[in-house]
Amino acid sequence: MPATNSLETPKDKTRAKQQDKPHVLKTYMALMKPKIIFLLLIVTWGAMLVAGGGKVGWLTFLWTTLGGIFASGGANAINHYLDRDIDEIMYRTKRRPVPAGWIVPASKAIVFGVLLNVLAFLLLATQVNLLAALLALAGTLYYVFIYTMLLKRRTHHNVTIGGVAGAIPALVGWAAVTGGLGLTAWLLFLIVFLWTPPHTWALTLVVKRDYARVDVPMLPVSVGEDEARRQIVIYSWLFFVSTLLPTLLRTMGWFYLAVALITGVIFMRGAYRVYRLGEKKYAFSLYKFSLLHLALLFAAMVVDTILVASFPLMGW
Repeated sequence: MPATNSLETPKDKTRAKQQDKPHVLKTYMALMKPKIIFLLLIVTWGAMLVAGGGKVGWLTFLWTTLGGIFASGGANAINHYLDRDIDEIMYRTKRRPVPAGWIVPASKAIVFGVLLNVLAFLLLATQVNLLAALLALAGTLYYVFIYTMLLKRRTHHNVTIGGVAGAIPALVGWAAVTGGLGLTAWLLFLIVFLWTPPHTWALTLVVKRDYARVDVPMLPVSVGEDEARRQIVIYSWLFFVSTLLPTLLRTMGWFYLAVALITGVIFMRGAYRVYRLGEKKYAFSLYKFSLLHLALLFAAMVVDTILVASFPLMGW
């Protein structure tokens, strides 16, 4: 090892981290976690189109989308700041903007996040409606205070309880179009809420060592992999049943039911394969399919809504 390494100062380390720093715009985009935002937008868009019978005014669609981007992106930026200590240790997160030294000082992340949420609230309240704005704000507050600050590092129930935050975009989308919340909106909320545990735990099985390194009690870390795989099967069944409720309660037609049954069987097969075989490759496969699964469900809801409106026999 070169002798100069033993004399390396904290400033030298920070300077080394910043050598490959991307453009400032790209840095702040990364702070917002675009992949997560896109998934939440799929839920929001699906809820909007179902609420609107397949049609939504382009201004409502635009402002709700921007509001969703700012609200979720702001929440993610605040999360970056609050988790900066463990992100620096975990292999899969150490290249995030804050631990990588691209956001200096780190407090810029929380300021950015707060500003985005203020902008989201003002935009939704003035251009969409107050209920949508309040729900978006509630999602951020729940994610930051309940999940990140209260649950994540204290209990393995963090995902099951914290899943509320990820399901709120369904309510935001519905409220943006109707100004209220009906039965179907809550069914969409329930589907996303019950989808979250098996989706998250499947990934956690793959990166268990990372969470163990920082003492975050994700389910496989706190109760063991065998119990985690059993819980994945249990929650997968709950999720699967919830996807059938829209048709059983006559808020969706047969097209949606067919898609829900086909994708649900594939999902359950993956969950049981994780349970029986226990290899990381099967857990990661379930995680990847769960992303596609949720997108297909919401796409099927939109198609079903349009088909039922055009051909009533497709419904009940």
